Amino acid sequence: MKAVVIRQPGPPEVMELSERPLPLPGDNEVRIRVRAAGVNRPDLAQRMGKYPAPAGVPADIPGLEVSGWVEQLGKTVKSFEIGDPVCALLAGGGYAEYAIAPADQCLTIPEGVSLEEAAGLPETFFTVWNNIFSIGSFRAGEKVLVHGGSSGIGVAAIQLVRALGGEVYTTAGTDEKCQICEDLGASLAINYRKDDFEETLKKRLQGANIDLILDMVGGAYTLKNIRLLAPKGRLILINAMSGQLGEVDLFRIMKRELVLTGSTLRPQSVAYKGKIATQLMAQVWPLFPDFIRPVVHTAFPLAKAHEAHRLMESSTHVGKILLLV
Repeated sequence: MKAVVIRQPGPPEVMELSERPLPLPGDNEVRIRVRAAGVNRPDLAQRMGKYPAPAGVPADIPGLEVSGWVEQLGKTVKSFEIGDPVCALLAGGGYAEYAIAPADQCLTIPEGVSLEEAAGLPETFFTVWNNIFSIGSFRAGEKVLVHGGSSGIGVAAIQLVRALGGEVYTTAGTDEKCQICEDLGASLAINYRKDDFEETLKKRLQGANIDLILDMVGGAYTLKNIRLLAPKGRLILINAMSGQLGEVDLFRIMKRELVLTGSTLRPQSVAYKGKIATQLMAQVWPLFPDFIRPVVHTAFPLAKAHEAHRLMESSTHVGKILLLV
């Protein structure tokens, strides 16, 4: 099969299309003939040598989510049949013509979503559900701040929180991106290049505080986030794009009984991810297409993976970037 491989850590050009042996599924795995693969920030980190693949996963083939057709079943797989269209969360190896996925991490295609669009769902919706709903214990009626609202994670979080009864605020880097976030359901999107999000939200909410914050920025955002949280508020970190060190107000955390936490999804067990998959199928997939829709910025052919990475690094996109096989 053809696969995009990372020759050595470095810029996007270190990736190239190469021939690799066809992978074989384990007992509870399926082999998927890939139609499309989603591009995600962890792929960039892996390419630069900062996010190695776990044991048993191709170390030099990035890709954490795909869509396509089940092409081969492991010995114990009963939940799918050959030919079934699926999307799947992977631990790696998605930038290829064929990929291996645990059957428990495969999902059917939601109503109203094309097979290509579905490639951009698993990593984002697994992440949003795990952090906002499982770890963050979101409840209807709460106010949620989502940083990076125009990212793949952001557009999923805005729509899902709004669909399940929350009020969403967000940040983005241009007025155009802010308008898209509001069109998707955000009550207010703040251009962080022009306005201070903390001061803007304090004025807008007039003393009412944010219940839950999903942050992928880190760094200097940390203290601002803490000052915005309501009593028993939760700050959940999923990345630290602006730096892994941030200032905190310990007394405020104690007085307001705040929770500061976070997660990474890739190292979690198949059982853990399988539980999320079951919850998504039951509680989120029925919201397509009436309340949630996929947001795809553009798609590149598999051989142009380096161009997809350059686009993601530029942060000029809105929603998902895909690779088509």
